[in-house]
Amino acid sequence: MGILDKIAEIEREIARTQKNKATEYHLGLLKAKLAKYRSQLLEPTKKGGEKGEGFDVLKSGDARVALIGFPSVGKSTLLSTVTKTESECASYEFTTLTCIPGVIDYKGANIQLLDLPGIIEGASQGKGRGRQVIAVARTADVVLMMLDATKGDKQRELLEAELESVGIRLNKPKPNIYFKIKKAGGLSFNSTCNLTRVDEKLVQLILHEYKIFNAEVLFREDTGADDLIDVINANRIYMPCLYVYNKIDQVSIEEVDRLARLPNSVVVSCNMKLNLDYLLDVLWEYLSLIRVYTKKPGQPPDFGDPIILRRGVTVEHVCHSIHRTIAAHFKYALVWGTSTKYSPQRVGISHTMHDEDVIQIVKK
Repeated sequence: MGILDKIAEIEREIARTQKNKATEYHLGLLKAKLAKYRSQLLEPTKKGGEKGEGFDVLKSGDARVALIGFPSVGKSTLLSTVTKTESECASYEFTTLTCIPGVIDYKGANIQLLDLPGIIEGASQGKGRGRQVIAVARTADVVLMMLDATKGDKQRELLEAELESVGIRLNKPKPNIYFKIKKAGGLSFNSTCNLTRVDEKLVQLILHEYKIFNAEVLFREDTGADDLIDVINANRIYMPCLYVYNKIDQVSIEEVDRLARLPNSVVVSCNMKLNLDYLLDVLWEYLSLIRVYTKKPGQPPDFGDPIILRRGVTVEHVCHSIHRTIAAHFKYALVWGTSTKYSPQRVGISHTMHDEDVIQIVKK
């Protein structure tokens, strides 16, 4: 029996098992087995065979965004509209067969946008180059999920399930569970809050499935067996996802209003170029990028060429992005902007920068 058959059998078993207090241990064990088989499917143990055609693209720019969606939802049209790259668009499925990169020049930042081939149901098991597409999506900073507004929420559910099964968790925080494998001493189980969904016996069963007998587990929040399995596997990726509903010119205004009010959702029409500027605004927020302008003594700030950094960076990060030797000779910095109480304020190397701050660095 192959891995795919084993996965299908466990999924059937989970579907027909009633969820109650008596079956929670059995379900926890099944989920652990399922996660183990899925990770084996993603990382084949045997090496060899011919090397296939390269699929991934060199990471460039300040951030990377992956376009994921079913065939013919308008991914290539969006890429051609918001970037200078032309991706072939046609009214038949699978027009795009490989990864096509484009660059969005927005607020002085270069955001790399990857147009990936459409994925189909069963992509996580390798159907329709699905595994390569999902592997590229794992390297992105944000997933832009293109959906057809005329198809409702079915596409969204299917795509979320596909990404979930390969270890990509969308718009979810990392579970607050401390886990460490020890050499001896058995299982040390603790929690800082009341646990309603797991107990020591279930944790022990799940760890035994992974052949882990000595470990330290500390729950800092009330989470379930799925989150514990994610922590044990340690190969899960937690990333923000923006749901983009295309083709809104083909549905009623009430449906557009409903879709626009859903969390993490934006409605657009690539064909009629509707709402694309708002999409870029929201994308900028999701990427958590900020612009920092530099200033030489006695001269006006250089507003033409900002330094693009992530939200929450300090003056030290700014120094490193200009030149790696500046931080060693740093004396103090003068900062103008919203991160200071008054302008200019003399700050140290650990001061946190805000968007559109101006900085002047003084060396020793």
